[in-house]
Amino acid sequence: MSPTAPMTKRAWLLFAAMCLLWGVPYLLIRVAVRELSPTALVFARTAIAALLLLPIGAARGVLGPAVRRWRMVLVFAAVEIAIPWLLLSSAEQHITSSLTGLLIAGVPLVAAAITRMTGDRARLRPLNLAGLLVGVVGVAALVGLDVRDTHVGSLLEMAVVVVCYAIGPIVLSRYLRDAPPLAVIAVSLAVVAVVYAPLAALDLPTRFPSSDAILSVLGLSVVCTALAFLVFFALIAEAGPVRATVITYVNPAVAAALGLAVLDERFTVGMTVGFVLVLLGSVLATRSGEPGPKREPAQVTAEVAVRGQTG
Repeated sequence: MSPTAPMTKRAWLLFAAMCLLWGVPYLLIRVAVRELSPTALVFARTAIAALLLLPIGAARGVLGPAVRRWRMVLVFAAVEIAIPWLLLSSAEQHITSSLTGLLIAGVPLVAAAITRMTGDRARLRPLNLAGLLVGVVGVAALVGLDVRDTHVGSLLEMAVVVVCYAIGPIVLSRYLRDAPPLAVIAVSLAVVAVVYAPLAALDLPTRFPSSDAILSVLGLSVVCTALAFLVFFALIAEAGPVRATVITYVNPAVAAALGLAVLDERFTVGMTVGFVLVLLGSVLATRSGEPGPKREPAQVTAEVAVRGQTG
């Protein structure tokens, strides 16, 4: 679809679905880690999602290229899933799902800085620099105006999560552009599940989890991971990759709203001011005023395949 063409009804439905599917995980993680360890949660989520996506990838005949590029798939799996999902789950044992979701809004900001420091041809214009500065102020407002209520260790964990989420799409677009995104995601989930299996076995809950915890795990793995990626790829095909990335800016707001409505979390002045500034900074920092070389659809799709961030 052309960037100037009007959105179809199906595209709007897919867009709305993705805003919800990738805004919900922070709430579900917050519920699950009350009873499950971060390692057990990551294993359960990746194992179930992999069992659902691998057969789909095999049926479509797309797994081969990802398997052949196994070294870079391992790197991608580490920075996009293994490390951030563990730290995200650990952080949510101490900070609210609302704050967690809002901090994730800084991912496009960090990605813009990294791409320009690692060889992106796009020149850092004054507008981009201003966006980076505004975003930094926004992050400071998110955690600084209410610092007495925050857990410093969790904030450091979230800083690593944000950096990992910014690096993941860069690895995908630069080194795995020839591999179908579905295959990369499916294989990565399977690899992480295998790695976390022995760790989870050593850290099982002392009693059987409640129905809330079990439903949260199923929601994370089946709905917010396996189904969400399939819907996201459909959204890219229907609306185009550029429009699909807009969910990156909507998901944190959905996460904050759900935290307020379902978990009665407190929305502070710092979170309000910080989110607005981070959002504005991300838009300015990632805005390009120079026409770039025309890229193949597969390359563009790879670049945005995980920008929604699943939490």
